[in-house]
Amino acid sequence: MILMRFPINWRQCRSQNEKRYSEEQISKAVKQHEAGAKVGDIFREMGISLGTFFNWHSKYAGLEVNEARRLKEVESENNKLKKILADRLLEV
Repeated sequence: MILMRFPINWRQCRSQNEKRYSEEQISKAVKQHEAGAKVGDIFREMGISLGTFFNWHSKYAGLEVNEARRLKEVESENNKLKKILADRLLEV
């Protein structure tokens, strides 16, 4: 019988394996697809899943790099505000 050992904090393990891509990299991948490159070649080259690529495509298609960067900033700020609101609602 083989016992598998799991890390105490599984989120740390996930974050170590999780890659982050810059807005430039995401925009470049989407533009390559729009220019006619095969999707399979793009996601294999970047080491991402097909689902990740299509999520990026649905979110960033047609955006320039600075617009994509601003979108990420606004989403991040929105998530912080949602968390603050949830915390305040729990205090009441």
